[in-house]
Parts: sequence; C-alpha cells; structure tokens
Amino acid sequence: MAYKDLRDFIEKLKKEGELKEIELPVSSYLEITEIADRAVKAGGPALLFKNVDGGKIPVAINLFASYRRMKWALEDDPDSIGRKAAKLLKPEKPSGFIDKLKKLVELKKIADIFPKEVPKSKAPCKEVVIKEPDLSIFPILFCWPKDGGRFITLPLVFTKDPETGERNCGMYRLHVYSKNTTGMHWHWHKVGAKHFWKAKRMGIKKFPVAVAIGSDPAVIYSATAPLPEDVDEMVFAGFIRGKAVEMVKCETVDLEVPANAEIVLEGYVDTEEFRFEGPFGDHTGYYSLPDFYPVFHVTCITMRRDPIYPATIVGKPPMEDCYIGKATERIFLPLLKTQLPEIVDMNLPIEGVFHNFAFISIDKRYPGHAKKVISALWGLGQMSFTKNIVIFDKDTNVHDIGEVIWRWGNNVDPKRDVIFTEGPVDALDHTAPLPFYGSKMGIDATRKWPEEGFTRDWPPDIEMDPKIKAKVDKIWDKLGLPSPVRKPGPWDWGW
Repeated sequence: MAYKDLRDFIEKLKKEGELKEIELPVSSYLEITEIADRAVKAGGPALLFKNVDGGKIPVAINLFASYRRMKWALEDDPDSIGRKAAKLLKPEKPSGFIDKLKKLVELKKIADIFPKEVPKSKAPCKEVVIKEPDLSIFPILFCWPKDGGRFITLPLVFTKDPETGERNCGMYRLHVYSKNTTGMHWHWHKVGAKHFWKAKRMGIKKFPVAVAIGSDPAVIYSATAPLPEDVDEMVFAGFIRGKAVEMVKCETVDLEVPANAEIVLEGYVDTEEFRFEGPFGDHTGYYSLPDFYPVFHVTCITMRRDPIYPATIVGKPPMEDCYIGKATERIFLPLLKTQLPEIVDMNLPIEGVFHNFAFISIDKRYPGHAKKVISALWGLGQMSFTKNIVIFDKDTNVHDIGEVIWRWGNNVDPKRDVIFTEGPVDALDHTAPLPFYGSKMGIDATRKWPEEGFTRDWPPDIEMDPKIKAKVDKIWDKLGLPSPVRKPGPWDWGW
C-alpha cells in the first residue's frame, strides 16, 4: 500500500527501529553534515533533527541510506520492480523499449497509475500560503566548509516543455543566494535544461518553475531516475507505488506539484539572467567548481502548517545517494536487457560514483561481442557518460570486486583489449580537458577466442572436482573450521 506522504514513511522507519529522533540542539551549518556523514558510514539509522538552529522545523536526513530502507521506500525490492517494468513493456525488438515507454499513456493495463488532480482544499501543501517568500525560515543546510553557500539538496523541480506541455521532474540542487533567489543547477544534458533553453529560444523571459520539497518516497526517487526524455516521472512514481500520484495546481504558475508535499516553492527562472553557482561538495567526493547557471526567483511559498524539511548530503562514498544509485542499477537492469539481451548482470560500484565504472557480464556469442556491447552502452541515455566500461564473461560475479580485479588482470592484453573514444561526459568529471566533453575507455576482459586472433590455448579456471566439494560440504561442520565467506552479490544487499 502506497505511503500517503513523507511523514508516513518516517513513521514506518520509526516502527522498524530505523529512525533516530535527535532533540539535542544542532546547527544547519556543517554540524548536520558531520553527524549524518558519520551515521551513514557506520550503517546507522535515518535521522530526524527536531531542534535545528533553534527553530521549529525538523530536518530529516539519511532516509534512504541503507539497502533495507531503500527497499521499504520503494515497497518492493528494486530487482522485482525492474522485472515488472520489463514484463509490462514486453518489447518485441531492442528499439521497442524506448518507443513503448514514451507511449505509456496507450498502455491500458496501467491506466490507474497516471497522476490525478485534486482540489486545493484537499492538498496538505496548501495549508499555508506565503506571498512574500523568505527562504531563511527553513533550516537549509550549509553542507561542506568550501561550499558557496546553503543548498537545497533534495528538491523536486517541475517544469513543462514550452512547446508540447510535457512535464518533467528532476532533482537539481538549489544554491540559495537571498531570501527569494537561488541558483538552478541545470546541466546541459538534463531535461530541465532542455526546457529552459527552448524557452529562451522562444523569447520567454520568465520561465515557470515549481519546486516541491518532501513527498512520498516513490515520488522523491522518481525525480532521480534516468528515464528516457519526455517520460513523466509522476507516471513512473505511480507505477512504483501502484497508485496515482495526486497533483495540485500551483498558486502563481501554471504547473502542478504533488499535493502531499511538505513545502512548495513557486516562481520562475529568468532566461536572461545567469549567476555563479557553487562551489559545492559533490557526490564525486570533490567540490564541483563554480560556474554560471540560471537564477530561480521564488514568488510564492506554500507548505504544511508543521512542515518537515528533508535533505541529503553527498560527498565521499558511501553516502545516502549511493543506495539510491544501487536501486537504480537494479531497477533498470531488466529494462537495459530489453535493449541488450546478451547482458547477464551489471555492477555500478559505489566507489565509481555512478558514472566512473560499469562492470558488465555478458553471454558472449561471437567475436568482438564485448566491444559491441561497450559501443552500445555508450549510446544509451545516462550510460553514455560512463567513463570506464569493463566487460566480463557470464560466469563472472561482477559484484565481487576481488573477482573483477582478478579477471581483469588475467584476461586483458592492454594493446588488444582496450578501446578509447571521445564524447559527452558527466558534467562533474573534473578530469575532462573540456567541460562536458572528454574521453572514455572500454575494456574487453572476456576470454579471447581464436576468431578474435588469439592463437594460443586459453587456460581453464582452477576448479575443484564437484564430488570432492560435495563430500567436504558434508563433513565441514565436524572439522571445526570457520565457514567460508560468501561472495557478495545483489542477494546480499538486504532488498
């Protein structure tokens, strides 16, 4: 059953003993970051700070910062969600996935997951309306010492395509400049930026934007999901939660936001105004450097009478965003297989901060198959930003980093098996010689075939006789020896 709102999920965490309520006075300036960072790295609970800067608005953080909490947030394990999505779409050919996902409105099977509008009188986010907005009333975090200021870190940013009216919801950080202005961190590759630049070309000076802060977990997650362009994140959220997301019209802009939001910021982005945004301690573990970004002008705030302010922090992994990223890996793997059915498994390691490494196992069927998969992945959505892709045979457990390094070291001849290309890279890749553009490396770590020019015998893996293994299994407990450590895999993640 879908969570009613953010506080419903928080109550679930409280019941499960996964929430720590902190009454001790704390500061939003660096202190919450240090506490939350230590807690997540120690495998600690979600945190609800009730006395922040002496104010009455509590701060919730680390809500998704474990595999178990991420599963509860989605009300199912991510692998299962991915399988359901792939089964629902049933593409007949690889290219069918994108087309069908863009035409979700035609799939009558899921008609009840489409957003529905509710009257303002039934929207909790309309309990308080502030026409003279002042962002200083909220305990917005100053996260890291060299940050350029305070940042809203868990915003759901709503825009519409100025031509088609298609909705987008993305999570783009907001650097607070004043009581009613922030930066709008739209990377070139993001749909929000696409809408912005289209509005600018059309001569629209004040481009409408609404920002929801705090909604139910499926809505928050969907804002981060790497969906194809023009797919409504609120439809995807409805699919995850099994129930339509209730939306309500804004007061001052022609946009809708989740009715169950804690806080809503309404306003516009001036298409003629840019300002330095940053620096910001980012998910790469480095500060992203300041650059020019559009400015968001807040013209109205609506909120609950007793709002909760949700936030997240990013930095050196593991942190909360890592668990959100691993959920994305598992949800989108079955959908990726509809494009590339030879893929067996995928690991985007936490230390790779989403876009630096992808370890892929495939069912290799022909010469050059691994390099074909590398090239195909570089042509798919956000996978195109992956700096290093390593392909293994299907018998490799890509979640066991020890095995990955062992296979990689043993199976790769650098001159033969490494390919390079140039193209778009993640905006946060500080190693790229130019912003947004750099090189990427693909590595074929599969066994090499004679048809690939390998004329020597490929040695077999060292494996014990199965009968001996079975015999030792039966007497192991009698030997009084410790049990072998099981190799890690997605089954160990607590989904």
